[in-house]
Amino acid sequence: MHPDLLGWTATAVLMATLVRQMVKQWHSPHPETVSKWLFIGQMTASTLFTIYSALLGAAVFVVTNLLLLATALIGQLLAWRRNRATASSSSGRTP
Repeated sequence: MHPDLLGWTATAVLMATLVRQMVKQWHSPHPETVSKWLFIGQMTASTLFTIYSALLGAAVFVVTNLLLLATALIGQLLAWRRNRATASSSSGRTP
């Protein structure tokens, strides 16, 4: 087995897990609050790991870390939208 195949498989499993968790949290009527520092930390780490991986020439890790960065950004956007919608509905306004 080519080592990169193992890396791409790990990336696919990780992304499937993260996307599933994001969908589950989005559809939950009472999503648990996730710290903004978790998103900030994930975005910072993913950005730094992407740069590091690029400097090493590790394509699998560049793509994986870019995808992790994208999930952090999307997760933050979804949480922000959910919070806005919840605040609007509790105050009687429509979003």
